[in-house]
Amino acid sequence: MSDLQIGLIALGVVILLGVLAYNWWQDRRVRRQMQAQFPPTDEDPLLGGLAPPGGARKEPGLTTILPPVAGFATTEADNANDDPAEEVDAVCEAVIDIVFTLPVPVGQLAEALSALVPATGKPVRYFCELPSGRHCAGLPAGESCCALQIAVLKANRSGALSAIEWSTFWTAAQSVAERFDGSVEGPEQDEVVEQAQALDTLCAGLDAQVGLALQLSRPQSADALRDTLTDAGFVRVGRHMAWVAETGAARFTLLFDGQAVPESSGAEVSRLDLLLDLPNTPADHQAFSRMASVGRDLAQRLDAVLVDDQGRSVAQASDTTIDKQLAALYDQLVQAGFEPGSVRASRLFS
Repeated sequence: MSDLQIGLIALGVVILLGVLAYNWWQDRRVRRQMQAQFPPTDEDPLLGGLAPPGGARKEPGLTTILPPVAGFATTEADNANDDPAEEVDAVCEAVIDIVFTLPVPVGQLAEALSALVPATGKPVRYFCELPSGRHCAGLPAGESCCALQIAVLKANRSGALSAIEWSTFWTAAQSVAERFDGSVEGPEQDEVVEQAQALDTLCAGLDAQVGLALQLSRPQSADALRDTLTDAGFVRVGRHMAWVAETGAARFTLLFDGQAVPESSGAEVSRLDLLLDLPNTPADHQAFSRMASVGRDLAQRLDAVLVDDQGRSVAQASDTTIDKQLAALYDQLVQAGFEPGSVRASRLFS
């Protein structure tokens, strides 16, 4: 091999190393810019060292008679414990970061995410960094995205985020990064799963629903019942009816034979269920007595009997005692950082 050939080979190696070094430097620069937009938190995702109670995730307890009403969470106001919707919640969510070499049109990115990210499993939120440096929630139409965060909920009433679920999200993120020439970073799987299980255990010890039932003496028309319920102060919220306090906050919901409001004309109902979902309603130190009082009023209006989940009549003398028990649970939720009726609580207790 001649000196010229050796020299050309050496020059090629130098050029290749230079290109690799430049690409590495560019990647580090973009990462630093993204970290400036998405600063890391020193907050313990296990809620400041609060020791979770023992035991696995269980169904909401106390006097539960009904499943949770999905999507029914009313917020009086955000508070210091509730992260704004425009930010990742480090307590509740595990985050995968994707940095793109060049800005990606949001339309193309949304299409790829729709095809790759699983639609089932734990809820996911997206956060974008735009070319202007602005950080925004969601995938804003007509924009381009320089960096993307995929925030995966660690736990809810269906249980903790599993290793398989996290692996699925991670694989989807890698595919998105490869498609748009990006790089992906995130926490280790074991770390995420451990945090998710601890959060789930903690939430299980704080979860509670209280149910009462109105046993009608005879089946009644759902249409007539809706009119009576409206007169009593209930309002329509989506597919359900709820009793609303003076502040405008929904305190408890009502179901017809365990279901949403019947839409079919002529439907008949033999039982009405009142449900107080503690984590998803603003704290009220008279929560049970209010619901029981409304239940007794409805019992008179509808010729019904108010009973608990064991089929026993509800004695008014027990209202104050139950109120105190629920007030203690509300206080525990606040101390844990899950303000009842807040956005954070609605994510975890859904």
